[in-house]
Amino acid sequence: MLDAARAGHSALLIAPTGGGKTLAGFLPSFVALADAPRAGLHTVYVAPLKALTANIADAMARLVGEARLGIRLDVRTGDTPSSRRRRQARMPPQVLLTTPESLSLLLSRPEATTLFAALRTLIIDEVHALAGTKRGDQLALCAERLATLAPGLRRVGLSATAAHPAALAAYVAGGAPGGARIVRAGEGMAPEIGLILPDGPMPWTGHMGLASAGAILRQIERAKVTIVFVNSRAQAELLFQALWKINDRNLPIGLHHGSLDPARRSRIEAAMAAAELRAVIATSSLDLGIDWGDVEQIIQVGAPREAARLAQRIGRSNHRMDRPSRAFLVPANRFEVLESVAAREAVLARDLDGEPPGPGTLDVLAQHMLLTACHGPFLPDRLFAEIGRAAPYAMLGRECFDAVLDFVETGGFALRAYDRHRRLHRDALGRMEVRTEAIARTARMNIGTIVETPRIRVRTRRGRDMGSIDEYFASTLVAGDTFFLGGEVVEFLTLRETTATVARSAARTPRVPVYGGSRLSMSRGLAGRVRDLIHDRARWDLLPPDVRDWLSAQARRSVLPQPDRLLVETFPRRKRWYLVAYGFEGRNAHQTLGLLATRILEETGAAPLGFVATDDALACWCMREPADIHALFSPRLLEGDMTEWLAESAVVRRAFREVAVISGLTERQVPGRSRTGRQMTASTDLLYDVLRRYDPDHVLLRATWQDAARGLTNFDRIRALVERVQGRIDHRRLDRGSPLAVPILLELGRNRIRNGEGEELLLREAEALVHEAGLS
Repeated sequence: MLDAARAGHSALLIAPTGGGKTLAGFLPSFVALADAPRAGLHTVYVAPLKALTANIADAMARLVGEARLGIRLDVRTGDTPSSRRRRQARMPPQVLLTTPESLSLLLSRPEATTLFAALRTLIIDEVHALAGTKRGDQLALCAERLATLAPGLRRVGLSATAAHPAALAAYVAGGAPGGARIVRAGEGMAPEIGLILPDGPMPWTGHMGLASAGAILRQIERAKVTIVFVNSRAQAELLFQALWKINDRNLPIGLHHGSLDPARRSRIEAAMAAAELRAVIATSSLDLGIDWGDVEQIIQVGAPREAARLAQRIGRSNHRMDRPSRAFLVPANRFEVLESVAAREAVLARDLDGEPPGPGTLDVLAQHMLLTACHGPFLPDRLFAEIGRAAPYAMLGRECFDAVLDFVETGGFALRAYDRHRRLHRDALGRMEVRTEAIARTARMNIGTIVETPRIRVRTRRGRDMGSIDEYFASTLVAGDTFFLGGEVVEFLTLRETTATVARSAARTPRVPVYGGSRLSMSRGLAGRVRDLIHDRARWDLLPPDVRDWLSAQARRSVLPQPDRLLVETFPRRKRWYLVAYGFEGRNAHQTLGLLATRILEETGAAPLGFVATDDALACWCMREPADIHALFSPRLLEGDMTEWLAESAVVRRAFREVAVISGLTERQVPGRSRTGRQMTASTDLLYDVLRRYDPDHVLLRATWQDAARGLTNFDRIRALVERVQGRIDHRRLDRGSPLAVPILLELGRNRIRNGEGEELLLREAEALVHEAGLS
C-alpha cells in the first residue's frame, strides 16, 4: 500500500478480516503527515456504519497517540454534536472519519471548496458493501465531486470479501488516472463452521430459530464473548427474550439493532469492547468491520441468505489472521438446514456470491444534482463530464442526464406547471443554481438513500428514550397493549404526533413490533448450491437425520428437484387445488412469479385464491385444478401486457415511493415537522398515477422500473428461470401434498396468524400435513 501511494496510484486492498487492512489504508496518510506536517484536511475515511466509524476512530487515535505523530483525527456523522461540527468548520482535522450521508451533506455547503481544496486521500472501507447499492452510487458521485475540488485526489478501497475484484477496483478508481492497483494479502486461516440444531425434531417452518434457544445458550456459555447475528429486528427481540427466560446463570447478554436509542447502542458497543458482555444479539447493525478482539465466536441464527454476507459476519470472531474464525449456523427450519450447509460449503471453498455492481440509479443522481447546486452554481456540461467519471454512471447518456436535470429544474413535463417542483434557476451564463435558500435547507434535511418506514419515537413517562417502532405498528396499538422493545416489555399509554409514551409492564404475552424493510433473498450462487445439495445424495451425510429422512420420503412419494429442471407439484386438499413450484430463486423472485402466475391461472380458469412465496418455492391455491403446467412457466409468462398489469401492483408503487423520496419529488422532512407515512403514501400514489397518465416516459418512472427489475421484483432471475427450464419441467400430479410441500403449506397458515395467536391451530395443521405426506 505504501508503494502504491508513493507511485501516486489509487488502490483496492483485499485482505482477510484481522489482516490489518484498515491500518494499511491509513498508513500512507500517516507517513505523509509525519514526513511533512501540515494543517487542513488531508484524508477523508468513509465507512457504511456510524458504529464502525467510531470504532476505527478510537483505534487510529490510540495508534497516533502511541506513535506521537501529532495528527488530529475527528468524526463527522449524524450523531456528531453541533458544537463539534462548528469546531471542525473553524479548525478542520487532518483526518476526518465519516459516512456517505455526512460527506454528501458537507459537499452541499458553500464552504466545501475551501474545506476540501487540499484533500489528498479518500479511503472507502468495506467497499464491497457499498458498490452496487444506492449509498454506493451516492458515494461514487461524491468522490468525483471531491476530485473536482481537489485535483490529484488518490482513492483507497478496503475489502475483506470481493466477489468481483475488477469491478470493485473500477468503482474505487472512478476517474483517477491509471485506475486502481489491486493489492491482495494472503488468504488467512480457514474458518471453523459448525451447525447448532434444536434438542428436539427440526421444525418444519418458522424463521426465528427459537426452538434452538437452549442449544444457543449452551454454546454462549462455552466462549468468552459471542456475537449472535439474526436477520431482523423482530427476531432479535424474540431471541433475546427466549434466551433471557432460560439464562439461569444470569450471563450478561446485550441487544443491538437499528431501532434502539443511539445512546443505548453506544453503551452496548462500549460494553462489548470492554468484554463486559458474554454475548450480544445483533442485526446487520454490527455486520461490518468492528474490531472486538475478544469475540471468540459468532452464531448466525436463521438462513444466511448470501455466502459473502456470512463470510463477513464470521470474520467478526478471532479478529486475527493467525487464528481461525469460529462460527455456528442455527437453521430455523428444514429448508434452512439445506441453505446453511450450502453456505458453509461456499465459505470454506471461498466461493463468494453476489452480483457485480450495476449502473447507477437515476433518483440518486437527481439528489446529487440538487445538492451540487446547493454548494454553488454549476455548468451542465462540466457536471455531465464529472458524473461520467464515476464508475456507476460511466455509461450515462447525455439524453438521460438532461432528463434528470430537467426534472430537478422544473419537475419534468407533467409537473412543470407547479411552482413547488421548480428547484433550480438557469442564469444568463447557463449556470444552474438553487432557486432559494429554503429549497437548499429542505434538500439538506432529506439527504440520503435509505428510505425506512416512518418511525414513532418511544419514550417512558419520565422522558427516557427507548428507541422507535414503525408508524404502522404504532397505529395498531390501543392503550394497555404491551410489546417488546430493547429486551423490555412496555405498555402503550398514548400516541401524540410522532412520540409514543410507554411504561414498564410485567405482561407475559406482549406483541412483537413489526419493522419495515425488505427481507434479503437467497443469492443466485447459494440457490444453485442448494439445488445441487438436494440432488447429490452422496452429500446427504452432512445433513441431520430427520432432514435426510424428509428428502428420502420426497424421493419415494414424488421426485427430488434437479439442478437444471423445475419440479412442479399439483394436488387437491380440502376442496382446493394446490400448485407448488420449487424454483429456489429467492423470495423476491418468487413473489413476482406468484403475481404473474396467478394472472395466467385466472385466465385459464383455475380461479386462483392466493399464493405464498418463500426463498425455495412458490405455492398457489385455486378453486379448480391448474391445467397445462408447461405453458404456465413458458415465455408467455413474461409477454403481453405484463408490464402494464404489474405497474398497478403494490410492489412497483412501493418502488416509486422510494424513488420519489430519494430524488426529492416529495420530502420526508420539512422545516418544523416530519411527514407521516400515510401522508407520504397518499402523496406519492397520486404523483405516480399522474406521471403514468400524462408523462409515461418521466425519468422517475424509468428509475422505478430500474429499481423494481434489479431488487424488489428480480425480473432477471425470473427470466433466467424460465429460460433454464424450457422443456425441463417435471410435473407431478399427486393425490395429496408431498413431504417437500409440508413447510410451504405451513407458511400459508403462518401468514394468517399474527403475534403468536393461534399457535395451537398451526401445530394441529402441521400434524395433519405430516400425516398426509406419509411422514408420521
